[in-house]
Parts: sequence; structure tokens; C-alpha cells
Amino acid sequence: MALSSVNFRSIRSSVSAELHSWEFLPAHYPSSIQFKNGLNLVENRLLISKKFITSCSKDREMDFSASALVDSAAECISDVEAKEPSVSTLLMNFENKFDPFGAMSAPLYQTATFKQTSATEYGPYDYTRSGNPTRTALESILAELDKADRAFCFTSGMAALAAVTHLLETGDEIVAGEDIYGGSDRLLSKVTPKTGIEVKRVNTTDLDAVASAVGPKTKLVWIESPTNPRIQISDIRKIAEIAHAQDALLLVDNSIMSPVLSQPLQLGADIVMHSATKFISGHSDVMAGVLAVKGESLAERLYFLQNAEGSALAPFDCWICLRGIKTMALRIEKQQENAQKIAEFLASHPRVKRVNYAGLPDHPDRTLHYSQAKGAGSVLSFSTGSVALSKHVVEMTKYFSITVSFGSVKSLISMPCFMSHASIPAAVREARGLTEDLIRISVGIEDASDLISDLDNALSTGPF
Repeated sequence: MALSSVNFRSIRSSVSAELHSWEFLPAHYPSSIQFKNGLNLVENRLLISKKFITSCSKDREMDFSASALVDSAAECISDVEAKEPSVSTLLMNFENKFDPFGAMSAPLYQTATFKQTSATEYGPYDYTRSGNPTRTALESILAELDKADRAFCFTSGMAALAAVTHLLETGDEIVAGEDIYGGSDRLLSKVTPKTGIEVKRVNTTDLDAVASAVGPKTKLVWIESPTNPRIQISDIRKIAEIAHAQDALLLVDNSIMSPVLSQPLQLGADIVMHSATKFISGHSDVMAGVLAVKGESLAERLYFLQNAEGSALAPFDCWICLRGIKTMALRIEKQQENAQKIAEFLASHPRVKRVNYAGLPDHPDRTLHYSQAKGAGSVLSFSTGSVALSKHVVEMTKYFSITVSFGSVKSLISMPCFMSHASIPAAVREARGLTEDLIRISVGIEDASDLISDLDNALSTGPF
């Protein structure tokens, strides 16, 4: 029976219970064009309609009235509804539930306070420090991306991490990785201990060492994977088991991966931190931090701290993040593609001693990394064996900006020991294997061949 002659009331009773709720379907579909337009009438069914057309027909312009059968339609709709949309599709179709006018761009609620209906009646928002619709929109999409119960946006990644440490009390312990961001190291070594919290440092790639360090007083285990800057890989699933066996929380700094490539909450983590300054916003034009969490009780504790300490992200900064996040998946795909090519080039260069990048086949934990992430990302590091040569490379490149940070559409280059990790004492850095000749690069969206030529020239002209 041709689809054009079928009454859709009978279709709704035969394909699925879900179809009963599709009130936008007319009673009759006299033509294939009307059929396709009908599916496109409702925005939140756009993905289903597009998938329906492409999966039911090899020819997108085929005449459904001549070939499509009811059973085939039901099967296609069922298949599409079972498929979870990709991150890029989710970002492009995220419904802003906080704007009554259906604005295509999330509105900026640039206000400090909100009018109440009376002295004793409160609306959903009263003061922007406590909540703002623009921030709610950003926190909602981030929670969805990380598959979290809730997400919270802070003025920076460090503000977010500091809030996590405030969950602990005097006498508690934190077990943290050795190879972590220099700012995190500074917080844990020079600030947190003043509150009476003991901080233990451990090589988190060594599960036995982690298990030995975590004890009854441990309330938080803090890791990065991959680590910054040596790109070491930690087993998130097993470390979560170790932490939870002692009733400790597991925090994963996921800034290098972003929600596009890794979702640590799905691996057992309790809290995921992103420096939204990096890949989430993506353009080096805003500072922001994110905590995505599992469990309503933990979420309420973190919201209390965010509100009480006044560390929530301002509306305009939230709006900048909302604008940048739309292209996050696209940016990361291009950046990762470039990074893979650059890593392979560096690995073959005679003046490079070692390349740290999980996308290379000789990375010692490549298999582990790909068991918990969708890609290797676009941050890598390499050693030349000479501080003088490394300094020359960093200063001679034309297309890499010398700067701390990463995750920008612009390629960045740095020497961690003298920049992002300079606050760590030299003896401590050396003991942890962080050598002064190490170069870290964050690969942008430029043409990969230009970046490779730039690095090749800098390496080839350096001192011998």
C-alpha cells in the first residue's frame, strides 16, 4: 500500500506508542512533499525527519507515494528514535528552555537582580550571583554533554577546583596526581594545606601507588587523564573503584579532552572539571570553569559553595561560552586531525627525542586511553634533549603563539617549566620527570602543512 493513500490515524496505531503523541501529523498525506514537510514542522523532530528520509531511501528526492510502505516507515522511525544524537547534533539542536520567544541565539540576561512580584513571593531568579537564565542555559547544555545530574559554571577553572576543595574539612586528605596543571599544583601545595587538609601526591598511572595512598582519611582523589603536560594516561575506571572503596570522591580534570572526547562521569568519576577557557569557548576570549557532577546531594553542596563564595560565572561570559560551544565539536575534530599529523611528523624528526601523544602507536597507554576516550585530542608535548634548542623552536615558530593555555582555534606553544608550571620548584619538577626542554603545543585549526613546515624550519635552524 502506498504511503500517500494511508490514513495516518491508522499508522499511529500500528507503528509505536510514541507516534500517538505526534499531534502535528495531519490525518492524510496526499503527497511525498507534504510528508517530508510535515515531519519538519516541529523543531524537536527535525533530526528524526532528516534521518527518516535518508535511511528509508537511497535517493533523498524519491517519491514516497510510489514506494514507501507503512511497515518500513515504522521500522525507520523506531531505529532513529533509538539512536542517540552526536555531540555536534546535540549542540546544534539544544533547546533553550529559558527563552519564551524561541530565539535562535540564547539571550543575554545582563542584569544583576530580578524584580519580584511581591515582598514575600519569589520568582525563579532573584539575584544573578544565585542564578541567571543565561548561566542556566550554559549549565544545562554542559550537564547534558557530560551526562551529569547538574553542572555549575565558575569564573575560572581554578575557582571551580577551589570550590571542590571546600567540600573537605580539617583533617581530611586529598590524593592528587603528580603530573597536573601548574595552577592546580600551586593550589594543592600552597593554599589547601593551610586549611588543615593533607595533600598526598602520587603517580596516577601506577594503580598500586594510588591504592596505597588512598586511605580512611581520603575524601578526594584528583586526577588528570591525559595529564598536563606529559600526556600520561590514568585508568579512570579503576581509580574510581579505589576511591569509592574508601568512600572518597573522584575528581577528573577533563580540560584537555573536553566533553566531546571523554565523559569521565560515565567511567565512575563523581566530579568532572573543565577549564571552559579552553575547548568549550575555544577562542581565547573568556575565562570560565565548569564542574559537572553526579548525585543531587553533591550538586546541592557545590551550588551552596558557588553561591556563598560568589564564584559563579557572569552572564556575559556565559553568553560568550554559549556562542563558542556551538562549534566545539567541529573545532576539536579539525584540531585533532592536525595534531595527529604534527605528532607523526615530530616522531620522525631527527632532532626530536620523544613525543607525548596518545594518538601515536608507541604511546605506552594508547589502548587504555582509547578505552575511555574517543580521540587523542590536540594537546601534545615533545622533548628535544636541549633547552637551548627547545627555546629556539618556541621563539622561531611563526604560526604558534608563545602563551600559556590551550584549546584555542589558534595554535599555541610553550615551555611548561618556564611558563604554566614555573611555580613548581625545579627539584620537584625534575623528580617528577618534567624536564626543562619539554615543549607543549596546542594545535589549532590552521592548515596542518603550514604548521609542520613552521616546526620543521624552527627545528632545523636551531643550535646543535
